[in-house]
Amino acid sequence: MDVTELIAARVRELRAAHGLSLDALAELSGVSRSNISLIERGESSPTAVVLDKLATAFGVTLASLFEESAAAQDEPSPVSRARAQAVWTDPGSRYVRRHLSPAIRSPIQLVEVRFPPGKRVAYDTGAREVEINQQVWVIEGAMEITLGDERWRLEAGDCLAMRVDRPTVFRNPTRKPARYLVALTTLPFMPTRRNG
Repeated sequence: MDVTELIAARVRELRAAHGLSLDALAELSGVSRSNISLIERGESSPTAVVLDKLATAFGVTLASLFEESAAAQDEPSPVSRARAQAVWTDPGSRYVRRHLSPAIRSPIQLVEVRFPPGKRVAYDTGAREVEINQQVWVIEGAMEITLGDERWRLEAGDCLAMRVDRPTVFRNPTRKPARYLVALTTLPFMPTRRNG
């Protein structure tokens, strides 16, 4: 399946599962109704920022938008063959993400990213109804990651663990491409307990 069609099917499926109209999803996500409609019809190639806004509204990871629809799967396979993995290029930054995880439902999602030199992607990520944790392991090159007010520069071999609950910026500050692996887990949201 073409990756644009894959995203279209997942957005339609998630919107139906949440019982949201186009107008309700637009209000919840901050993405215009017309843009969502174009995405659902496979007539638009949304940017990573737009996809993240939709994922936040649905309470899922961005990687979830690249999974096959549950209705399209007879018996999900525990194997994800390289030739069948969804590969998508962000039209804004030109970064390339490959969804590595098998179709079988798992609490872990793996994504490989190739990030062009000098490019930047900023997500307005906020709190969700689920807790999403991710680890970013740089394989080649260097990346600068900002989470809220904290910033880290990661070189090849470095790994950063972070919770996806604040605005996040991914930037390649070098003149060479970077490649990294993202591992994501999703847990039900557990409010922090305070003593007193």
